Amino acid sequence: MTRMCRGVRGATVIEENTREAILAGTRELLQRMIDVNGIDSDDVASAIFTTTRDLNAEFPAVAARQLGWCNQALLCSHEMAIPGALDSVVRILVHWNTTKNAKEIRHIYLNGAETLRPDHQHAEVRETGS
Repeated sequence: MTRMCRGVRGATVIEENTREAILAGTRELLQRMIDVNGIDSDDVASAIFTTTRDLNAEFPAVAARQLGWCNQALLCSHEMAIPGALDSVVRILVHWNTTKNAKEIRHIYLNGAETLRPDHQHAEVRETGS
């Protein structure tokens, strides 16, 4: 099978702007993305972590380092500040080398972030058990 670089998306709402809450929420999301998709860290090229501007107490990529992602390129940034958009959100985009096709990838939305992608809501509820 041919290996391709695929994007795996995820998002979660964080309860408060503290280091502990950002890291715990990001770890939960990233671990769920890993488990549901069968991601091996050796196959990860890079990951981008974003937060809404109200979350600034810690870099969410630290959570990936805590999970052992020490050789992957990681980047943190803020999301665009769109009026009326959901607040307190960490988003992750993982660039992953896999033999899975795009339809087999499961994007994960947790803790109220499901509203960001209602078109994925049914699949995510089934995959995450939410």
